[in-house]
Amino acid sequence: MNLSTTPGPIGVFDSGYGGLTILHGIRQLLPQYDFLYLGDNARAPYGPRSFDVVYEFTRQAVLRLFEEGCQLVILGCNTASAKALRSIQQNDLPGIAPNRRVLGVIRPTAEVVGSLTLSRHVGILATEGTIKSESYNLEIQKLHPDITVSGVACPFWVPLVEYDEADSPAADYFVEKQISLLMRKDPEIDTVILGCTHYPLLMSKILKYIPRGVRIVPQGEYVAESLQKYFVHHPEMEQRCSKGGIVRYLTTENPDKFRESAQLFLHEEVDVEKIVLS
Repeated sequence: MNLSTTPGPIGVFDSGYGGLTILHGIRQLLPQYDFLYLGDNARAPYGPRSFDVVYEFTRQAVLRLFEEGCQLVILGCNTASAKALRSIQQNDLPGIAPNRRVLGVIRPTAEVVGSLTLSRHVGILATEGTIKSESYNLEIQKLHPDITVSGVACPFWVPLVEYDEADSPAADYFVEKQISLLMRKDPEIDTVILGCTHYPLLMSKILKYIPRGVRIVPQGEYVAESLQKYFVHHPEMEQRCSKGGIVRYLTTENPDKFRESAQLFLHEEVDVEKIVLS
């Protein structure tokens, strides 16, 4: 494995396409950096998979991004952040790449939510895997012990996005159903975190059914702001991220399908290379 400290792109990993919303948010704020996006689309979704499988798949992706020269990798996937991040940070990095870093998307969102909620009641809409992990609950209550957290799994939301059904009647049905379920669990919720990177593409439906006065928190802008602050506190890592404004894309599935789906998230044409993870 290439373990040099030569500056390289910022790696962004997701099991599918949702991490493109994280990449978009970071590029909006930090356009000068190079990025390498890796989507494990052939094995998506990760949400229903076990902790062990998500960890192994995520580990393979991180190692591939390291091989491609990334000094810093962001898990732009809530399921991977919930099920694999800590194990990779604690068990893998010290032995494999002690000078490289892997960050997730849960902590930045948990940090900011304390300044957004007035009622101190927060809701989470996420995949089954993220909800079962209770990662948001643990992270939010570690940082803000006074906040009550309630979560609801939304198993049909990712397929609605990936099959381009975000504007369909089915989207209305499932979005209204899960939001109603969440608000029944805790009517005092005034802030809802979209704990899956696909969900911003359902924003028009979410805003249609969320009660008036409840704030929606998508992750892209907060992860970007958190990364910007991270660079201030860790200038040595900032210097190891190359700056040329270049973005490359890798996928484990059909490149044509990736290009078509990426347009939904980025509204631009992309070139993509197919790879195999093992």
